[in-house]
Amino acid sequence: MTQVSPQVRKIWQVVSTIPRGKVASYGQVARMAGMPGRARLVGAALKQLPDNSPVPWHRVINASGKISFPPTSPEWERQHQRLLDEGVILVRGKAPGAALVEEDFLDNLLWGPDEGV
Repeated sequence: MTQVSPQVRKIWQVVSTIPRGKVASYGQVARMAGMPGRARLVGAALKQLPDNSPVPWHRVINASGKISFPPTSPEWERQHQRLLDEGVILVRGKAPGAALVEEDFLDNLLWGPDEGV
């Protein structure tokens, strides 16, 4: 296996916490990984996943709530099927707002509850 950067590993860790039946945008994942504004890095990190990785890459969608692969491409079909298998139904090609994971949920899962500021 090739060497991956700590940033890429952090992104994989965040993506691994997205619950089944939920999705997050590339931008959300970047923010939760401590890299705001690095949505494209999230996409690049997901491309580096080894084959058969348990990281649920398919739960990451674009800011419009859509799958980023070209519609009808094999990749789009694979991601769409995986989301359907988890109960995420796209409406006009877009994940409903109810499927979007709340950032504070993932923040608490990754870092623990906020102790009050």
